[in-house]
Amino acid sequence: MADSQTEIIMGESADGARLRSLLTATAADMGFEIVRVRRMGGEGRATIQIMAERPDGSMDIEGCANLSRAFSALLDVEDPIASAYDLEVSSPGAERPLTRLKDFDRYMGFEAKLETRSPIDGRRRFRGLIEGTDNSEVLLGVVLEPGAAPTVLGFAPDMIADAKIVMTDEMFRELSKQKQADASASDQMTD
Repeated sequence: MADSQTEIIMGESADGARLRSLLTATAADMGFEIVRVRRMGGEGRATIQIMAERPDGSMDIEGCANLSRAFSALLDVEDPIASAYDLEVSSPGAERPLTRLKDFDRYMGFEAKLETRSPIDGRRRFRGLIEGTDNSEVLLGVVLEPGAAPTVLGFAPDMIADAKIVMTDEMFRELSKQKQADASASDQMTD
């Protein structure tokens, strides 16, 4: 596996890659992984959006606040952004972006939307079940024609402009079960 400095982040801009490279070591020292860095906004004041999580996929308000303080201090010292900006640190959320190959393995079996940089057979948007990864490709089971069985399509990471989880009832139930299990384990540790 590539280290986080060279890890491929699907759909990442050059600005995002530069900022992520600057912030990765700080996040790792604090026990977090950066999921995505995105600079939003045009002329004038920009927003730097950083999504992060712990290696187990969790994130809480305290983690966001701690990362925000650390990133703010680092950005003040390094000063990589010429214009005024607002810093936003958050969890990836339920309809999380899928930016790394390991995200597609972690969320295998869940539904995702994927958009390619260039059309494939005249199409840029795909929706289907995540089938994991194989040989550094993202696998997505897509229904290409109404009533047909899903076809597993492979997408190279550099083909992907954007990908995210689709919140479904099944995913909501799975996340609820996971949250209950985490709360139960936490309660047992304090007893």
